[in-house]
Amino acid sequence: MTTRSNMPGAPETTPAVEPSQRSLVEDDRTGMDDASLRRAFLDHLSYSLGKNAGNSTELDRFFALALTVRDRLTYRWAQTQETYSRVDAKRVYYLSAEFLLGRALSNNLHALGLYDTSKSLLAGAGLELSDLLESEPEPGLGNGGLGRLAACFLDSMATLGYAGYGYGIRYEFGIFEQELKSGWQVEHPDEWLKFGNPWEFVRPEYSVKVGFGGRVEEGIDEKGEHVARWAPTQHVLGVPFDTPIAGFRNDTVNTLRLWQARADNEFDLKVFNDGDYVRAVEDKNASEVISKVLYPNDHNQAGRDLRLKQEYFFVACAIADIVRRYKKTHASFDAFAEKNAIQLNDTHPAIAVAELMRVLVDVERVPWDRAWEITVATLGYTNHTLLAEALEKWPVAMFERLLPRHLGIIYELNRRFVRSVMARFPGDEARVRRMSIIEEGSEKRVCMAHLAVAGSHAVNGVAALHTDLLKRDVLRDFAEMTPAKFSNKTNGVTPRRWLHQCNPRLSAVITEAIGPRWLTNLDELDKLAPLATDASFVEKIAAAKRANKADFAQYCLQHYRLRLDPDSLFDVQIKRLHEYKRQLLNALHVIRLYLDAKRNPDALATPRTVLFGAKAAPGYRVAKLVIKLINSIADVVNGDVDLGGRLRVAFLPNYRVSLAERIIPAADLSEQISTAGKEASGTGNMKLAMNGALTIGTLDGANIEIRDAVGADNFFLFGLTTDEVHDVQRTGYRPRAIYEKNERLKEVIDLIAGGFFSSEDPALFRPLTDSLLDHDTYLLFADFDAYVDCQRRVSEAFLDKTTWHSMATRNIAKVGPFSSDRTIREYAKEIWGAQPVKIELRATDRV
Repeated sequence: MTTRSNMPGAPETTPAVEPSQRSLVEDDRTGMDDASLRRAFLDHLSYSLGKNAGNSTELDRFFALALTVRDRLTYRWAQTQETYSRVDAKRVYYLSAEFLLGRALSNNLHALGLYDTSKSLLAGAGLELSDLLESEPEPGLGNGGLGRLAACFLDSMATLGYAGYGYGIRYEFGIFEQELKSGWQVEHPDEWLKFGNPWEFVRPEYSVKVGFGGRVEEGIDEKGEHVARWAPTQHVLGVPFDTPIAGFRNDTVNTLRLWQARADNEFDLKVFNDGDYVRAVEDKNASEVISKVLYPNDHNQAGRDLRLKQEYFFVACAIADIVRRYKKTHASFDAFAEKNAIQLNDTHPAIAVAELMRVLVDVERVPWDRAWEITVATLGYTNHTLLAEALEKWPVAMFERLLPRHLGIIYELNRRFVRSVMARFPGDEARVRRMSIIEEGSEKRVCMAHLAVAGSHAVNGVAALHTDLLKRDVLRDFAEMTPAKFSNKTNGVTPRRWLHQCNPRLSAVITEAIGPRWLTNLDELDKLAPLATDASFVEKIAAAKRANKADFAQYCLQHYRLRLDPDSLFDVQIKRLHEYKRQLLNALHVIRLYLDAKRNPDALATPRTVLFGAKAAPGYRVAKLVIKLINSIADVVNGDVDLGGRLRVAFLPNYRVSLAERIIPAADLSEQISTAGKEASGTGNMKLAMNGALTIGTLDGANIEIRDAVGADNFFLFGLTTDEVHDVQRTGYRPRAIYEKNERLKEVIDLIAGGFFSSEDPALFRPLTDSLLDHDTYLLFADFDAYVDCQRRVSEAFLDKTTWHSMATRNIAKVGPFSSDRTIREYAKEIWGAQPVKIELRATDRV
């Protein structure tokens, strides 16, 4: 099947088309009326796909509709880029190792205002739009919240009219497909490109040659200045693929440019003719592996090499592309920082500091001090984690082998940076060691977070608590030295996808009550607050939730043969599986609830359905064992006839964006139970609250701000605070002592350790229970009683449906601050210095 993915993308400038040059063909490519859309759909089915109504498949029809929509996006895309060039707009470049976009067709139809029209036209032909939407392959180019946040930010930049670009990697295989076999996670390749991708345009004319390895040749130029020339021994070609990112009904279409690695010399014909067929394609295979898989397992040296290569590859391509675009209209680099803002999404792209310096100093011959001023003024760094293992540190020996010139630049940057620290804090050698970009020790390492902080003019956390902890603990020395550099930018999510698109029932209820302006100004939802005591409105909210739950129950029956009671409490924990997120604490509560119900059926006066969705990193053995435990608990609980179906547990396989879009509208309770001080922000908490789920959570990440916004009475709080966690760990935490004194907890742990959930292997879950008894790193035992008691309050509250849905209404009304539009406005004003650009389709080009 042909998807026309080789067509050139939207040009950065497009000549005006005279009215006399237009034809019906162009009308069918750009027209928004019913007749044009119908003709375009049928033409693409016939001429782009070589099919007709009689022999086309569901996938064919999806592609035909996607290409019809893409034409209309491209029309706006070309004019958007032309406008940016004409007004010389400041451009914002968002560098991220992940972009978890989700399916695009529904989003683009909504953005263009064509969703209802397309649904009607297809229905007239006996087709269901929902069937076509389900046929779209889903790009899994992210692992969780980091990639989904990047996607929300692109949506908001386009909707608000900022000249935004995303840069990342076009992974051939995204996050793995998860299958559950006998309760164990099994990973399969995510072949999202198997049938092609109708949204992207390959742009080979903007390919970038990227080097690795080799040596650095240094000398003195004719002016007597030091020069360095990097001579790599390996070259890889970065080929860009562009995806249009549509703003919501504003004619703005921005660009996500993803880079695919290809060999500089793909095929050695002489070696092939000599009979060495494997060696003939050796370069091709070695090069293309760079963009093969999202986050390769780095438990071996080859995996670590590949991770660093991936990070440098897409950063080098992005910097080259940014410089190329800038030089088209500027003769010097004096205005580079005024016209470009580069935001580093976590530490993965931190090598951008050294790469931009290399390009400016070595290639463009900008003096070192001026190049450093430009670099710092251009770059901003967003930190997303408080976990030490996520703050990347690469061995100096790896850098020397793979990126020797960058290591030299980093050493020189560090020499100068350390001198500035010494001047600011004379005699404080311990501080100098802590702040150095090069970490001394048995193995020297490059601290990428330190490089990012030193090389950026702005550093931000992603929730108020997270930013405070960065300044107090993780990056304390840096914050004390340059406090003005640090700020908070609490994360947000796009309400277009995460309410309007995924929850049309609730969206309709809201729009009927307050009008549609909330779609681009989420603060409008505050107008719903007085309606939380309006019985008729609360009933509409309740009816929408009940219908969503019924739909999801039907989906589970069809796809998992799982029967769910839509009148039960849907208790949902959906997020990447990590010990600090404490899915295991949730599982312990399920066991406690099960044991209580076996003794007293009244313990389940509120029927409960506990839903998990998560993927564990392939090399994360503890997390995979937690998945097995949850599935084993589900087997026991769901098969116990004594419970009468009043408690059910399900681990939903292959959690992804499209599954989240089904679960979130149906959720009653949002589990946000990470150990206080470990979650940077979270965005699932925002999506769930936005859709009327009440939160049970700790004072961690953005939970604090959500609780402040919705009110303490509409949030189920439990657990130690960040300071209390610190005090417990400082004074000596003894989890075994808690276990021995707490009979409710002891009974649960003994049941797991004794093999009740693993009769075929009684010791199977001992690594989990032993770790809890000996270490309990994330304080599950310390929070267990508070969590169980809080869950009892949840069950009691759910019995009063009117009050529950009134609380849900207050949650919906108060989530305005958690729109990614608000976050992007703050970045634009306080970090990027960017202004929105209005796109007006030229009258001569209108159909």
